[in-house]
Amino acid sequence: MGTDLGSARLRIATYNVEWFNRLFKDDGTLINDGSWSSRWNVTKARQTEALGMVFSKMDADAVMIIEAPDSSPHRDGVVALETFAKAFGLRANKAMIGFPNDTQQEIALLYDPQIMQVTHKPLADPERAPRFDQDFLLDVDVDAKPDPIRWSKPPLEIEVTLPNDKLLHLIGVHAKSKAPHGATEESEAIRISIENRRKQLAQCIWLRRRVQAHLSKSNPLIVLGDFNDGPGLDEYEKLFGRSGVEIVLGEEARNKLFDPHARMVLGSKFGAKPSTARFRRQDGPFLQALLDYIMVSEDLMSHQPNWQIWHPFDHPACFEDVTLRDALLDASDHFPVVLDIAL
Repeated sequence: MGTDLGSARLRIATYNVEWFNRLFKDDGTLINDGSWSSRWNVTKARQTEALGMVFSKMDADAVMIIEAPDSSPHRDGVVALETFAKAFGLRANKAMIGFPNDTQQEIALLYDPQIMQVTHKPLADPERAPRFDQDFLLDVDVDAKPDPIRWSKPPLEIEVTLPNDKLLHLIGVHAKSKAPHGATEESEAIRISIENRRKQLAQCIWLRRRVQAHLSKSNPLIVLGDFNDGPGLDEYEKLFGRSGVEIVLGEEARNKLFDPHARMVLGSKFGAKPSTARFRRQDGPFLQALLDYIMVSEDLMSHQPNWQIWHPFDHPACFEDVTLRDALLDASDHFPVVLDIAL
């Protein structure tokens, strides 16, 4: 299930690893012991081994890691990820983090330096879309006054150079959660949910403007990560008319991004729907949701792209490989989304 380099196909994945940071000491070494991880009923050693199995089986040329290890004055997420890659003999053994944040959950790219060269390349348009570590002014509460919007986890903008000198642009995303964290009663939960939805949509408008800037220059573009959102995901979408994912994908026919899983959900209100995350509830069954996407520009659609969600129960090869199936369940509450493309 890895990349066939002989056929010049590139494998790019996005993977939200739940609290990856807590598997490392301050010096970046793995805490590979029997203490509890932040995964329910999973030790750090078990989560670490599970992640090693998943990354090894994916054998991706590049993985956009969401909730990557912390980079701060006392910790280095790049060192942690490269230590992890070395421990499991991964081809993708070099790491890049863009603008570090203060949430202990970075956005990082783990990549194979023999296949690609990568550059952190943040863009800025002072008029329409400032740099992602700055403020974006948008009236989100309809009071005719612009509100400052910030990313708690600024998107990671990367320029990739492939061996044939082809350039590819990646934007790694972890959009704001809409969950009403901290609410103690229903009215407060509703207020926080609506406020978070406004901020999440504002982030997606900001991101869409950056997408349009790339598309106007005919730059091959892939936008990937966790949007904490999707068509029809919650009741507040009716209030605002559309999801953040639909905003980023775009509405103009010639300037759209494409993701087949988003299209499946947009095209059918009922019926089977893909999912990329599986959350445990203490008082009920698991909940599943489509939160993670790999969106590609129209020019990349001619390069035979193939998308897969490595869901342990929905992807036949993952289900039939019992060791991999168990590893996917232990490793994170999200599952990898994998894109194979002929570049």
